[in-house]
Amino acid sequence: MTHAVQDASPLIQEHRDVERSRTVEPAALAQPQPQPHRRASVALVGTRGVPARYGGFETCVEEVGKRLVQQGFEVTVYCRRSPGEPELTEYEGMRLVYRRAVRRRVLETLTHTLASLLHVRRHRVDSVIVFNAANSIWLPLVRSAGIPVAVHVDGLEWRRGKWGLIGQLYYRVAESLAVRWANALISDAKGIASYYAEEFGRDSIHLAYGAPEVAPTSGDSLERLGLTPGRFHLVVARFEPENHVREIIEGYTASAAEFPLVVVGSAPYAAEYTQQIHDAADDRTLFLGSVWDQELLNDLYQHSASYLHGHSVGGTNPSLLRAMGAGAVCVAYDVVFNREVLADSGLFFTAPSDLALTLQRIEKGDLAGTLRTAARRRADTYSWDGVSQGYADLVEELAQGRHVAPRLGLRSRRRRSKWSHERRLLNLLLAALRR
Repeated sequence: MTHAVQDASPLIQEHRDVERSRTVEPAALAQPQPQPHRRASVALVGTRGVPARYGGFETCVEEVGKRLVQQGFEVTVYCRRSPGEPELTEYEGMRLVYRRAVRRRVLETLTHTLASLLHVRRHRVDSVIVFNAANSIWLPLVRSAGIPVAVHVDGLEWRRGKWGLIGQLYYRVAESLAVRWANALISDAKGIASYYAEEFGRDSIHLAYGAPEVAPTSGDSLERLGLTPGRFHLVVARFEPENHVREIIEGYTASAAEFPLVVVGSAPYAAEYTQQIHDAADDRTLFLGSVWDQELLNDLYQHSASYLHGHSVGGTNPSLLRAMGAGAVCVAYDVVFNREVLADSGLFFTAPSDLALTLQRIEKGDLAGTLRTAARRRADTYSWDGVSQGYADLVEELAQGRHVAPRLGLRSRRRRSKWSHERRLLNLLLAALRR
C-alpha cells in the first residue's frame, strides 16, 4: 500500500551492527582489523527529485531515501533541473544529481530518465530503482552494464485519457518491458499487484506509501484565506480527468452545501480541462492553485469539514493517506484502490449526485467524530518505517544478485486475448499513419 509492513514481511530481515567496546593491547594493533559492513549503494531514478514538491513518487523518494541513509545505505537521487530553482548537492543525507529534460509533456520524464541512467552507467552503483513503468524502455542501459534494477510500476497509466491512443498503447508496451527486463517489480497497491500477476504472470513486491504523522495544528494560516476551521470542504489533486476534479465540483455546485469548497491543484499541460473545471464552479469555490507551504496544507487537511478524493487509477495515493493521518473526513471515488486504503474509515461516491447528498450529510455534523477517529486509526497501519525496511531489504537483495520477483508461470488466456485486441488496434493505427 494489513498493508505495507505485513505484505513486505517475507523480505524483511534484521540488519544490526553490534559495536563492542574493549581495551586494545599494543600487540593487537598490528593485527588486521575487521572492516565495518558497507551497506549497498542505490540510485533512485525517474522522478522530479527531492525535496518532494510534486507528487507521490517524490514523496516516496524523500521518505524512503532519508531512512535508507539512516541505515547506512549510499543513496543517490536524480533530480530534474528547473529554471530558477537552486540545485542542492545533498538533502537529508542523500546525494543529489541534476540532469536536464526536454520540457514537453510526452518527453520530459523519458528524456530525464535517459540522461540519468547514462550517468549511472558512468558512475556505478550496486542497484537502481526506477520509478514509473514508462521508463522501462531504458532498462537495458543499466542491465547491460551489470547493474540490477527494480521498477516501481505506479498505477494503470494507460487508463488516463490525457495520453490518447498512442500514449495508452505506449504504456501497455512499457508495462510488458518492465515485466521482461526488470529484476524486480514494486507495486504500491494490492490491486496493482493483482493486475501484473493476472496480465503478465509476474509477481511484484507490494510496498505501499506511508501515512505522515500530522501533528495537531492551530489553523492560524487559514485566516488569511478567509476560511473558518471545520467549515470548508477540500480537494487536493492534479487537474486530470482520472482524478475527477470536475465531477467533484459539479457535485458540490449541485448541492445545498453552505461551506465553501477549496481546490488545491493545477495542471501544467491541461489548459482545456482546467477551463472545464473552472466553468463547473460557482462563487462558493476557492481555487488556490499549487500550494507548497506545508504548514498551510496541514491546516487545510486537518481543519476541513471533508476531504474529497477523486483519484481512480494511481494505486495507493499519498494525498489520501495524508488526509487520513490528519484525521479528515474522507470521501473517495469508489474504486478498488481507494477502498483498499480507506476500508471502513471513509465514505465513497460514484457520481456528482452521490457527492451532493454526502456533503449535505457531513455539514449536519453527525458523521465527523466517528470518521475522523477511524481515519487516524487506519492511517496508523501505513508506516514509512515499515515501507522503508521493505526497500532496504530489496536493495540488499538486488545487490546480492538475487531475483526477488521471478515469473509466476505461463501467460494467462486473459492476457493473450487482451494483447491480441491491442495488436489489432496498433495495426490499424500504423495503417492510418502510412496513408
